[in-house]
Amino acid sequence: MVKCGIVGLPNVGKSTLFNALNAKAAAEAANYPFCTIEPNVGRVGLPDERLEEIAVLAKSVQVIPTQLEFVDIAGLVRGASKGEGLGNQFLANIREVDAIIQVLRCFVDDNVVHVDGSVDPLRDAETVAVEMMLADLESLERRADPLLKKAKSGEAEAKADMKVIAPVLDALREGQPARSVAVAPEDRKRFRMLQLLTAKPILYACNVEESCAAEGNAMSELVAAHAAREGAASVVISAKVESEVAQLEDAEERREFLEALGLQETGLSRVIRAAYELLGLITFFTAGPKESRAWTVRDAAKGPEAAGAIHSDFERGFICAETIGYADFIAGKGELGARDAGKMRREGREYVVKDGDVMHFRFNV
Repeated sequence: MVKCGIVGLPNVGKSTLFNALNAKAAAEAANYPFCTIEPNVGRVGLPDERLEEIAVLAKSVQVIPTQLEFVDIAGLVRGASKGEGLGNQFLANIREVDAIIQVLRCFVDDNVVHVDGSVDPLRDAETVAVEMMLADLESLERRADPLLKKAKSGEAEAKADMKVIAPVLDALREGQPARSVAVAPEDRKRFRMLQLLTAKPILYACNVEESCAAEGNAMSELVAAHAAREGAASVVISAKVESEVAQLEDAEERREFLEALGLQETGLSRVIRAAYELLGLITFFTAGPKESRAWTVRDAAKGPEAAGAIHSDFERGFICAETIGYADFIAGKGELGARDAGKMRREGREYVVKDGDVMHFRFNV
């Protein structure tokens, strides 16, 4: 299960966003720091109209979307890398997630206090970035000293580790995150094992006032430019709007509410999709009378890896994947029509899975 950590300074809307993601009050949202003491976890389905269309054609009893896990992590303050506030816990919880969604406050409201006394999303982004870089720097410097001694004595593993660590240390000392360092393919496994906070991809969620939920505002535009400069991503949301939408049970009411604000979909849908894309993930489908289901694999995954997403036995005993492209599945009005039109392919072990593939695996264990 892919995990995304929701982080940020206190009182920026993290818990409100998390509550809306789960459509329930799963985390306390209060106007004071550290209201979220333990990380709350919730799983949210990825919005995908393709799955619904496939399920209709397959006459499926169940429809099961692919899911992302969201973790609401306690608010951070300056000095977290030195244990200030709930710093140690904050940093430890971030190490366990695959991507970071940093909620930035992009609205002014005198009734909601800001921990630094004023609203400045770029300053807030820098605060979190600096604390994570300091934590990574301290972690690597502790490892580097003994490794350097071993490397000088000729130990091969230590040399290989220092080859990865040295350029990352240089980057951190220059105020650059670990993800800015180019890592050779053969070193990526060692790099991942370092468990660096600043190696994780980041998505900035700009929390704006209700009236700016559709287009954003001047502050969210500054964040978008900042994200572009550092190769990150950003989306505009209004946590207040999302909270109100989550309380509407009727789909038509939700649609009318969103349309009144100039929205075609919720900001949450944009957040979920952006996080999915940020992680370099794609979706393939399985379909039948029992269920239609979406599955997650990394982009460029081959057939056996996709089979393994369903069950390890499928990967171990992989023979082939009977594959229909999404467009061909729809055009053929289902598997039978696509097969009759010659659009079903038998793909082997080297086949690179395409986003939207409808697949059936043949295996033998």
